[in-house]
Amino acid sequence: MENTQKTRLFEETPVPKAVMTLAIPTVISSLVMVIYNLADTYFVGMLNNPVQNAAVTLAAPVLLAFNAVNNLFGVGSSSMMSRALGKRDYDTVYRSSAVGFYSALFCGVLFSVLYTVFSVPLLSLLGATKETSYATGEYLRWTVSFGAAPAILNVVMAYLVRAEGATLHASIGTMSGCILNIILDPIFILPWGLDMGAAGAGLATFLSNCATCLYFFGFLIMKRRQTYVCIRPSMFCLRRMIIMGICGVGIPAAVQNLLNVTGMTVLNNFTSSFGSDAVAAMGIAQKVNMVPMYIAMGISQGIMPLIGYNYSSGNVRRMKNTVSFSAELSLAFMVICATIYYFFAGQVTTLFISDEHIIYYGSRFLQGLCFGLPFLCMDFLAVGVFQACGMGSKSLLFAILRKIILEIPALFILNYLFPLYGLAYSQFVTEVVLSAAAVLVLVRMFRKLD
Repeated sequence: MENTQKTRLFEETPVPKAVMTLAIPTVISSLVMVIYNLADTYFVGMLNNPVQNAAVTLAAPVLLAFNAVNNLFGVGSSSMMSRALGKRDYDTVYRSSAVGFYSALFCGVLFSVLYTVFSVPLLSLLGATKETSYATGEYLRWTVSFGAAPAILNVVMAYLVRAEGATLHASIGTMSGCILNIILDPIFILPWGLDMGAAGAGLATFLSNCATCLYFFGFLIMKRRQTYVCIRPSMFCLRRMIIMGICGVGIPAAVQNLLNVTGMTVLNNFTSSFGSDAVAAMGIAQKVNMVPMYIAMGISQGIMPLIGYNYSSGNVRRMKNTVSFSAELSLAFMVICATIYYFFAGQVTTLFISDEHIIYYGSRFLQGLCFGLPFLCMDFLAVGVFQACGMGSKSLLFAILRKIILEIPALFILNYLFPLYGLAYSQFVTEVVLSAAAVLVLVRMFRKLD
């Protein structure tokens, strides 16, 4: 089945309009997702309890590990679908989406089982102490033991729907769950509600992820004759070409997120040695910093179907114009955000907690983190291009550069030179190098394609 409206968007719509059509819903969805991530921090912060705030921060690497599966089967399958659409190979499109869906479901169940069995040693590995381990465990019980499968499935299904250009529906599904989470958070967390603290935040996240999955299942049922996304069990098959195509992009993307988990765990362990106030402050600063990060990520992910389609169909000029326009858009926004964060760091941190020590730490951390934002957008854009074109080896190289070669060593060095406060500048050091590498690699890539 060929949907001419979607084909027109990929082939004929002017590049700025096509980019905005695909990117705006993804960016809005990313913003709502950031607000949803901030909601846990905001409402838990209203308790003015550093232990509860630290629990949400310490649990973050486990939830970030979900992104390894999301990227393996979400990014991998969506890239395979977009490239197959460009070649008008619709059987591969259907089967790629089925492989992505059922593989994600299996991994979600596996996550739940493994965490439940090994929760005690894992909490210690995350940096939880006797003071914070109970609250962290309660948060993870809802988000991982019960919630891993819906958390992974809702993201993977959004990728699959976005691959065919239906970014609006992908964003509505994601946003519906995020909005529900924001509504439920105060009810479950605060004393006037169920007074569950960090555990309440976990329960709200679990229920909202279930709601998002229901939306996508409803969408696929309603649009079953008009969508390329197929989750019929009969379409699941382990064809070598499909598996290699998905894994060629998905495995490097998954490794990238596993390295992100490693980096965050190292950062949390360094920070936890300075007490729960420092951990809570770093968590707040990181989540505030996620706002522009997710917007840059939304732009790079939103244009991936357009990049992949035109790459496989041979329209290099349209592909190049898409990257150039997206880079200008993303860079301008990042510079504005970095300026606001630097000059108003204290006021921003105050929005999430009233503890003076945490505000002081958090504002210093946010000022350090914001320096990396203008450089980060070029890194994200380059990785998005590599993933869309099936160039998994290049995205893997950037992932290794980011964490193993640059960021983790920078954490050790900067913490030694400037204890605690130096940790916030590791992202800046990393992204300066990566952005320069991204520009060089993209220029060489386009020259070769021309």
